[in-house]
Amino acid sequence: MMTAMLFAQVANSQTDPSTGVFIIATVVKMVVIFTIYMVGVAYSTFAERRVSAWIQDRHGPNRVGPQGLLQVAADGIKNIMKEETYPGYASQALFILAPGLAFIPAFITWAVIPFGSPLPTPWGRIDLVVADLPVGFLFTLAISSVGVYGIVLAGWASNNKYALLGGLRASAQMISYEIAMGMSTVCVLLLSGNVSLNQVIAQQSQMGWNALLLSVAAFIFLISAFAETNRVPFDLPEAESELIAGYHTEYSAMKFSMFPISEYANMITASAMMATLFFGGWDIPFTQWDNTGPFTVLKSLATFAMFSSKVLFFVFFYIWIRWTLPRFRYDQLMSLGWKILLPISLGYVVVVASTVLALDYAGVTRGPMFGAVLFGINIVLMGLLLFVADRGRLVSPAYSRLDKRNVDKLRAASVGRSTLPRPVEKGA
Repeated sequence: MMTAMLFAQVANSQTDPSTGVFIIATVVKMVVIFTIYMVGVAYSTFAERRVSAWIQDRHGPNRVGPQGLLQVAADGIKNIMKEETYPGYASQALFILAPGLAFIPAFITWAVIPFGSPLPTPWGRIDLVVADLPVGFLFTLAISSVGVYGIVLAGWASNNKYALLGGLRASAQMISYEIAMGMSTVCVLLLSGNVSLNQVIAQQSQMGWNALLLSVAAFIFLISAFAETNRVPFDLPEAESELIAGYHTEYSAMKFSMFPISEYANMITASAMMATLFFGGWDIPFTQWDNTGPFTVLKSLATFAMFSSKVLFFVFFYIWIRWTLPRFRYDQLMSLGWKILLPISLGYVVVVASTVLALDYAGVTRGPMFGAVLFGINIVLMGLLLFVADRGRLVSPAYSRLDKRNVDKLRAASVGRSTLPRPVEKGA
């Protein structure tokens, strides 16, 4: 009876909590999110190894613990126990500071990402976001751009030419794709009319996922996210065949591990941002049950499960791409960012802004009809982008860009060289 009364009180509690409850709830959310986030980062390395083994038809780590689940703990203990080494001519303070600067921004970004519908409690409604900033969207862009400082400082402070080249590559790459990523998210702001991530999720629950309404922006954001996290096919800063290990060449033990940890942390953060901005965040599709009050514990758990499943899907997608595609050349990487993605993102902002202004002027309310018009326009734009403007660069890279006449000339020249008499070798 007492349990039933407590749940009824929880379900009907929709008021804001007091200051003391708010502070305690924020601390609890910080501890819970930090724990889940760190465990997720640790086991994303395990998932990387198992998924790559599945793709390559082998077993992967399976000896430490049941199904190899304790391999992550064994790797962590090994890295902690290993001896720390410092280059003789390195800048000691910056050399030690760089790994932390590479990881901290990815973790701080999670503070403004909503991961579920509000949770009712006997003490008031608790929003399932660590810090519901009114400028949360701008906060994510600002903090995520700071991560490059850790990589650049690691390359410079090591006093190693390979590490320096890796740091310079990372800084140039992130600057190149950061602009296209920021421009792609402007379209999300045009639809939501607000820079709060909760408002972005609410807009998608009414009109549909932005992945359908803003397909070109979602495509640009996805490519830029791969480049921002230094993942294949944009892993030029860590090109093992060219730079040994890149910007962390001189690092060892746990300081070296901080860089892979920061890479996977950024990967999870980028997956969460992709899910929030373009795939509805914690919103459950095809239903309004989770968006309307009164909020309940069941709704909070269901929306948290939906958000987690979307994030895990994109983490798997990151891993799948790494073990499927080859690395770009550096000139291809820079050309894609400056010559293709940036002009497309600028032009797309103009198209979306014009469409939104025209629909608002025509009196079309933000709802299914508004979304249907945007969806139709994006279908046309994606077709033009992938099958007309692309011309075999991305969709069909195996095709030669030479026309038939030039191909015939090359074949004729090859046949002509093969029919020439061979020179007689001396002494034959």
